[in-house]
Amino acid sequence: MVTLDVRPQLLDALSALRDRVASVRLPLPLPGAPRARQTRAELLAQLDDYLVPRLKAPEAPLLAVVGGSTGAGKSTLVNSLVGRQVSEAGVLRPTTRIPVLVCHPDDHHWFAGMRVLPDLMRVWAPPGEDDPLPGPHRGSPRGSGNTAATRELRIETVAGLPRGLAILDAPDIDSLVVENRTLAAQLICAADVWVMVTTASRYADAVPWHLLRTAKQYKATLGIVLDRVPHQVLAEVSRQYGALLTRAGLGDVPRFTVPELPESAGGGGLLPASAVAPLFAWLAHHAQDPAARQYAVGRTALGALDSLGRRMPELASAVAAQHAAAVRLTSAVEDAYKREGKRVRGRLDQGAVLAGDALTRWRGYPLDTSTDELLDSLAESLAALLQCAVAAADERIAQAWRREPAAGAVRLPAPDREAAERIGMAVRRWRRVLEELAEEEVARLDKQPAPDPDGIAALLVAALLGGKRARPAGEKLAERIGVQAAVRLRDRGGELVAEHLEQVLRAERDRRLAPLEALEVTPEPQAELIAALSLLQKER
Repeated sequence: MVTLDVRPQLLDALSALRDRVASVRLPLPLPGAPRARQTRAELLAQLDDYLVPRLKAPEAPLLAVVGGSTGAGKSTLVNSLVGRQVSEAGVLRPTTRIPVLVCHPDDHHWFAGMRVLPDLMRVWAPPGEDDPLPGPHRGSPRGSGNTAATRELRIETVAGLPRGLAILDAPDIDSLVVENRTLAAQLICAADVWVMVTTASRYADAVPWHLLRTAKQYKATLGIVLDRVPHQVLAEVSRQYGALLTRAGLGDVPRFTVPELPESAGGGGLLPASAVAPLFAWLAHHAQDPAARQYAVGRTALGALDSLGRRMPELASAVAAQHAAAVRLTSAVEDAYKREGKRVRGRLDQGAVLAGDALTRWRGYPLDTSTDELLDSLAESLAALLQCAVAAADERIAQAWRREPAAGAVRLPAPDREAAERIGMAVRRWRRVLEELAEEEVARLDKQPAPDPDGIAALLVAALLGGKRARPAGEKLAERIGVQAAVRLRDRGGELVAEHLEQVLRAERDRRLAPLEALEVTPEPQAELIAALSLLQKER
């Protein structure tokens, strides 16, 4: 006997697990990411729409979801089971656009609220009215803020349906409309009993078989309907289908065969009661017999719980792969800028800034070059060196990222004119800081007449950026303000140069990392998933 041990601790553990799954983000386009996203969606659907509500209310009516391929006759079958047309049937595909749930009037309250399928708008006005959605007959989904874009679930009540049983007509599992396929999968995950419908011409199709294997994998309570079978091939088709089910390990699943009848052609006709009586009796037995009901609900719920032990580690592994890819992308950016920072410092030591126009200005200083002209040329040369470093780092990053599939979700900031302006502004701020430093040092001197602060700043910048080529700048600086003051000024200026270079390159590096960091790919969800699963297994 399959029984459910529903304790508060188990519900708490299941709710915590659900929150961990909901927090998972899989934004990077890794090879296994699409499947992992589908697994996450399936887990959330099964937790929100079935496991949590079922364990919270084990006494709620049994929900049988009727699913199947396009044109399998699901709506006609549901209409015939309940004895009147509650779901639109016809030749237009897809026919079932809004899923329909049918229950006994006494069970209406179980489904009018948001206990199950909380993200579907409840509609229980009769179809076909001019205004099928009057205010009092419409229930909002949990957390809904935009009802215009909300999916709907129509609720019908039929007194002839046994109390404790609800039947849901789902959209086609192979619908051409993506939203219908997604909704069909979600609805099936909410079922206590899966009723899969196929036809004599489509029983070997891949999509229904995938669903059957999923039901077997989840150990769900399952019934199979072979619908619209012509009389002349009924025995042969039933035998062949039975052999396929046996080979798939589904030979013991209850199977119901419905012959092809005039009412099967569509248009809203009901099948004779005798055609659906075995299926109706099977569903009613599971709803009304306590032992059968407990077995059906317990088997599906425990099967879903068991499946978490397999699917959660897969999801955790996908999360870990996302984080590993994010680390590789981040490391490529950090390594590129670290390498260029080291190269810039080496170029400074070699006097690379004191070249071209800056070198010409230095050689003409102070006779043919003013202090401002020398400082301007040195600042421009330093800015050019930093711009080249940023461009080289970006090229290195682009090469590394081309080898990473995950980089497809992250767009590096394109080279822009603003980069040169940002670097130029940073260099000008640094120049002003050095000028202020020179002014402060000159103010401390006990020397008359006092040296020109701008001239001291020009010699300081040349000495700091010119490397060996600017050795005379250091000597002139010592002559003007004294050896101790010159050493003190150069030490502090050298610290400012190092800080400035680090700030400029770090700012550009952070701009490249910002799109990746915005994706919030962190390692914590993997550990949280495993911890939540461990807690759930312990409580079970």
